[in-house]
Amino acid sequence: MVSVAEKLESRTNRARRVRFKVAGNRERHRLTVFRSNKNIFAQIVDDISGVTLVQASTLDKGFRRKAGDPFNKNVAREVGKRIAARAKEKNIEKVVFDRGPYLYHGKIKALADGAREEGLNF
Repeated sequence: MVSVAEKLESRTNRARRVRFKVAGNRERHRLTVFRSNKNIFAQIVDDISGVTLVQASTLDKGFRRKAGDPFNKNVAREVGKRIAARAKEKNIEKVVFDRGPYLYHGKIKALADGAREEGLNF
C-alpha cells in the first residue's frame, strides 16, 4: 500500500521533472496548467521575471458554471480557447506547455487543443 506522503512525493517529482525541461526559456513563456476535481486553471508565466502574464479558468466571471454542470473535456477546451485569446491580446504567440504532474490525456489534452485552435503555438 502506498502512503499519502509517497503519493505526494511522487507527484512533486513528476511536476519537477516536467518543469525542469520547460522552465527558464528566454524565447517562449510557459503555459502551466492546474486541474482540480471541479475546475481547471491555466496561466502563462514569464519565468525570467517570475510574473503571470495571462490567466484563465473555469472560475472566471463570464464563464462560471452552475452547480451540477459537468466538468468535462468541452469545458477544458473552452478554457484553452480563452487563454489563447487573452495571450493574443498581449502579443504572445509562442509558449511552452507545462502539464505539471498530469498526463497529457483527457482534460489536459483538451485544454492544449483548444489553445492550439485559437492560434497559440507550442
